[in-house]
Amino acid sequence: MATRRNPLFDTATTLGKILGFLGVSAICGVLVAGLLVPAAAVSGSTASGSIEFFDTLPAELQVDPPSQSTRILAADGSVIANLYAENRTRVPLDQISPYMKDAVIAIEDNRFYEHGGVDTTGILRALVATARGNKQGASTITQQYVNNVLNASLESEGRSADVKLNGVNKGVGDKLREMKLAIALEKKFTKEQILEGYLNIVFFNRDAYGIEAASKFFFSTSAKDLTLPQAALLAGLVNSPSAFDPITHPDNAKVRRDLVLNAMLAQGKITKAQHTAAVATPVKPKVTPARQGCAYSPTAPYFCDYVLHLLLNNPAYGADATEREKKIFRGGLTIKTTLNPKAQKAAQDQVNASAGTNADKWGAALVSVEPKTGKITNMAQNTSWFPGKGKFDSQINFSVDQYDDQGNDLNGLGGAQPGSTMKPFTFAEWLEEGKSMNMIVNAAQRRYQQDFPWRNTCSTPTVGWYDSSNGTDDLQNAEEGYYRNMTVLDGLKNSINTATFASASQLDLCGIQKVVDAVGLHGGLPVRDKETNAIVDANPKVTMTTLGNLLGSTQTAPLTMASAFATFANDGKYCAPIAITSVTDQTGAQLPAQSTACRDAIKPEVARGVNYALQQVLNEGSGSLIQPRISTRTSFPIAAKTGTSNNNGSTWVVGHTTGLATAAWFGDALGAQDRAGQNVTVNGKFYTGIDGYMIAGPMFSQFMSEIAPAYGTEPFPEPPSNLLYGTPQFQPSVPVPNDPQPSPTGKTGGSTGNGNGNKGNG
Repeated sequence: MATRRNPLFDTATTLGKILGFLGVSAICGVLVAGLLVPAAAVSGSTASGSIEFFDTLPAELQVDPPSQSTRILAADGSVIANLYAENRTRVPLDQISPYMKDAVIAIEDNRFYEHGGVDTTGILRALVATARGNKQGASTITQQYVNNVLNASLESEGRSADVKLNGVNKGVGDKLREMKLAIALEKKFTKEQILEGYLNIVFFNRDAYGIEAASKFFFSTSAKDLTLPQAALLAGLVNSPSAFDPITHPDNAKVRRDLVLNAMLAQGKITKAQHTAAVATPVKPKVTPARQGCAYSPTAPYFCDYVLHLLLNNPAYGADATEREKKIFRGGLTIKTTLNPKAQKAAQDQVNASAGTNADKWGAALVSVEPKTGKITNMAQNTSWFPGKGKFDSQINFSVDQYDDQGNDLNGLGGAQPGSTMKPFTFAEWLEEGKSMNMIVNAAQRRYQQDFPWRNTCSTPTVGWYDSSNGTDDLQNAEEGYYRNMTVLDGLKNSINTATFASASQLDLCGIQKVVDAVGLHGGLPVRDKETNAIVDANPKVTMTTLGNLLGSTQTAPLTMASAFATFANDGKYCAPIAITSVTDQTGAQLPAQSTACRDAIKPEVARGVNYALQQVLNEGSGSLIQPRISTRTSFPIAAKTGTSNNNGSTWVVGHTTGLATAAWFGDALGAQDRAGQNVTVNGKFYTGIDGYMIAGPMFSQFMSEIAPAYGTEPFPEPPSNLLYGTPQFQPSVPVPNDPQPSPTGKTGGSTGNGNGNKGNG
């Protein structure tokens, strides 16, 4: 409809003329003053003074985009969660039902297309009605839009106390400012732009800002699909969202809706038949609750929370936490992530089936990455974000570090002792130094005295020893019968602690350190100053010159372990894990995200040798009971390692195909992994001692059977023959007199100085 200006109040005239008109009209001047403020408040004011005051008011309104919901999306575009301070999704005018446009104009401003921002006819009508004891408002849709924009700006600045509400805390200056800005706005924007802005910003409910959110919340539909009675109800709601709420006050809502319908009929917006049918329609909301935040994510709350923390910790999104929160929760961002919904569902099914809501609250986690990109495909654990009867609830993410490398909180558990899953890195250094996996070492040796001549070219000293004659336990394996000479390959395949130490005794511990650093391994818990408790190192090294770390004594996060093993799958290239592939704002502009970052970590031939050995773990070694299969008869190339801590409180399987690397963990999630996983019942099954293959193993196996083929299960490249088929030869460690006999307990030993050993045969 073409815009027509009110001849008595044309915005093409100057503001001085407008107020001049009001000033010389004694009746209008008194009536307008009476409408805006109590008479006593304006007594003594002159028309010229009003004009001067009016001229000092701002004439420009900064119309910033209103606060909008941010969406976190999976890799396929499906929604993981919505984040917002105000639940709002902006839609263009042509995506809003014509019924809604007609309804809101009919009830809020039937002269919308005739006035120039301020409707003097409406003001006079409201004054007459008020004088008769029937108070009416006179704000146009343009004025209401101005008021909403001003309030939205205050809210985004954290100044909620300064928000101005009609009839509550507005003074004459506020109202005059609103009028002048409305007039200026009409000069700058078309009626359609103003109506679109108004419908997208107006408040309907604490969980619904703007017409799209309101349509979704109250009727589970979109703004473009609103029916006539639905549109009339929402148009009536604007006047008083609380009083006319169809959920809590359905009778009031119907009265108000029918008033809107009457106005639409009187103004020729609808026919008599439409009116009759709409009035007869019951008020029956179909509510879709607006659930804000990662906690309400139905598929991946912990992955979502990890993504949120990455953004909140990123200075590219604001100089401080307040600015970043504003950007994320009000900026209408679209955050595309790496999550594969199918992989996530499979992972969630496995952790639930394997660990579920066990009464003793043992934790389970399953996280995977793509070796060639570092993309996190799934991150699941066996807990509920919210407390509930029979549920194991936790807000802590079992898969990630406590802090990032800058000391920013990640809301993570910080990992667990990886146990024997650390052994492949000593094996990798064995191959790096040109030794064949077919060489024989003395796995009968169990005593390593404090002065044992370890080779260590690093500046850090070697810490720890295994020597019962000197106050610590001797090195032990989980089972008897393995204290003998064996190949290094057999030692890794069967997870023999004594074989790992015999191998390490022939290597440079500093070389093992370089391997561990290159594949991204680090501790998941920070090092703190003993006096101040301040973080000294957020992601400390896994120090391989501390002997206990040869068997996995430093707590390490599942995501870190999966990424490290992915290096073997990627022919020796390490790719840092990433979760966010793109971020766009509401204008479509790209914001900083994550990108694949890979580096050469170990030689390809070394990676191939490790892959060969880890395949044997599943073919005939400690993981032979959990070999993943596509069917009951068909397996595929896959490499993995089991791991179990000394007291069975942390158990693992970490492994990979050429296309997917996965860490499965089960253990103590309540403390510092100091609970013993012995003589416990999980999901109705009693365990004298939980080992890696028992619970983490089936999680890993069944998940990889279902998901890994989609990512590629090509055969691993063969290692060079010199590493694979070198002539068997004995590699003696330094002789130890009176080597003790195997212990009947079958436990691994400890070492001084941070040196708890971990179970073999896990």
